[in-house]
Amino acid sequence: MSSTDNTMPPEMQALKQKLKTTWMAGDYGHFAKFLEPDALAFLARLNLQPDQRLLDVACGAGQIVIPAARAGIAATGVDIATNSILRARERATEEGLTTAHFDEGDAEALPYADASFDVVSSLFGAMFAPRPDCVAAELLRVCRPGGRIVMGNWTPQGHVGQMFKVIGRHVPPSPLMASPLAWGDEATVRDRLGHGAAHIIITRRNYAMRYPFGPADVVEFFITYYGPTNRAHAALDGAGQAALRADLEQLWAASNRAVDGSTQVESEFLEVEVVRN
Repeated sequence: MSSTDNTMPPEMQALKQKLKTTWMAGDYGHFAKFLEPDALAFLARLNLQPDQRLLDVACGAGQIVIPAARAGIAATGVDIATNSILRARERATEEGLTTAHFDEGDAEALPYADASFDVVSSLFGAMFAPRPDCVAAELLRVCRPGGRIVMGNWTPQGHVGQMFKVIGRHVPPSPLMASPLAWGDEATVRDRLGHGAAHIIITRRNYAMRYPFGPADVVEFFITYYGPTNRAHAALDGAGQAALRADLEQLWAASNRAVDGSTQVESEFLEVEVVRN
């Protein structure tokens, strides 16, 4: 089981509870539907073999684990959000996926024995935990020697990175919270994971985000269904909400490549592949 020291000062305990509440807000399972095509592309690049064991950290409602299990992979998902785990379990049961397993748990203290998995993935998930050194240690710990850790992390300069910067200007993050976007910096990633790696491959990619409605409605969609935007919006008064909405609408409109009334944005991310030493 986790080697992470779970003794935390009250301030960090309060922050982690707030983060749990944030990720349980909205409806991540519904939110992620429009992101599914490139999530499946990420899964395909994992090149999983039938005898391998997969752990997806911060798994949401199972957007990686469910299709992996459909292919017969023994796949486990773990997430801090209780409602996402319950929905993921429902989906697995509905489809009769006996190789899919889901646990409620923390990326900073994974509830698994050392070297339990052949592949450990996290697509825009583990990067949002507040203590990145704990996350890095846990990802390395549960991956077997010779196994792989594969992360997708938003870059600071990409569209989603810019979106989080907009939100942060309106609702500043806790000073206890390490910037999630540091996971999108190549040097930082190598520093955090390099000591446990035989080698690291980092590739810059673009993630396609396509919505059949315009940028203003995309912002409304994020406010309704995406926990971080939902909670930031709720923390503001009426004038603040209008200002946040206006800034987000401006960002989405500026990044939009569609000309037919829909929204198509490509957001840069780092795809990080670590081979465990």
